Amino acid sequence: MKKKIFFVITKSNWGGAQRYVFDLATALPKEKYDVAVVLGGTGKVHGDTGRLAHELQAHAIPVHYIRSFARDMYPLRDLRAFFELLRLFIKERPAVLHLNSSKAGGVGAFAGRLAGVPTIVFTSHGLAYDEDRTIIARTFIGIATWATFFLSHAVILISEETFRRANRLPFVAHKLHRIYNGINPIPFKESAESRRVLATHMDKATPLSGIWVGTISELVRNKGLSYLVTAAAKVKERGLECTLCIIGDGDERERLSQQIQRAGLQENVHLLGFVPEAYLLLKAFNIFTLTSVKEGLPYVLLEAGQAKCAAIGSRISGITDIIEDGATGLLIDAKQSDDIAEKLATLIEDTSLRTRLGEALYEQVTNRFSIQRMTEETVALY
Repeated sequence: MKKKIFFVITKSNWGGAQRYVFDLATALPKEKYDVAVVLGGTGKVHGDTGRLAHELQAHAIPVHYIRSFARDMYPLRDLRAFFELLRLFIKERPAVLHLNSSKAGGVGAFAGRLAGVPTIVFTSHGLAYDEDRTIIARTFIGIATWATFFLSHAVILISEETFRRANRLPFVAHKLHRIYNGINPIPFKESAESRRVLATHMDKATPLSGIWVGTISELVRNKGLSYLVTAAAKVKERGLECTLCIIGDGDERERLSQQIQRAGLQENVHLLGFVPEAYLLLKAFNIFTLTSVKEGLPYVLLEAGQAKCAAIGSRISGITDIIEDGATGLLIDAKQSDDIAEKLATLIEDTSLRTRLGEALYEQVTNRFSIQRMTEETVALY
């Protein structure tokens, strides 16, 4: 008899947590597991389902839509989401709940316990109380995170630093497991073709030669993109030329656009919006940046490593599991535009360093972060 697995996630857009759910859901052997995914929309209550739902349906994986799921906290709506989940779990009787994201984790773990689900696994894609919020909000989120850990039978941490910190929480250390994300080999497009494709998404014509710097990111505060734009202005002040491409969309787009205009960077910094299968185009970039304030273990940095980009990343958990400063990339202090600008200038001016770091990161990703390893270690918890 097949074991019924329900993956649960709050939003069905396409980010790191959604990619993680998709990879695991499609990797599990169909002859052993009956897999379905429980999800919300793209962030707003009663919103349409996003790319994750469409990708799952294309792979014939059943999807259960929770209408009241949304990222932000609203007690009455969250209560409705809880009862939607509880009814679903009682009806479907999954053997395993694999919860992802803070909201789905807390509400789902409580509903799962009441429904008598035998195994509840929660993957923490970064500790939610690390987000850039008020002290009161972070305290509340910290308590909710601990409660989710406590209600789950097993908890997966995807970076070493968050694993160590989570071990300090009371009564949950025996439930914790550190399992890195993994990816399959990627069939990248070549550099020249990638630049031509990306140029079609730019508002202004830009040279296809020279140094290109890029990032793929949801445009939200946690990604620290305003500090990257400020750093680009400082690099320009030094007389160094580069093209900066920011791929992705989100709530911060208008604010970033205004910042670019105020700094007079319209010819240098480009907001490309959503680009389909952007990860296939990573060879367009000589330098890849990830200047986040908070991360889990970022898929996009693994993908940049496979593309042999020289990488600059924040000195935060998740990124430091992938980048060793000076060996497989360069680390910067989060929210420090001067530091970002200094590292950008170093890589723009030093071709041999870019090549060495790109090759070293490729070796690191290939040897340490495979999807087969991630799947095997995760299934062992089911």
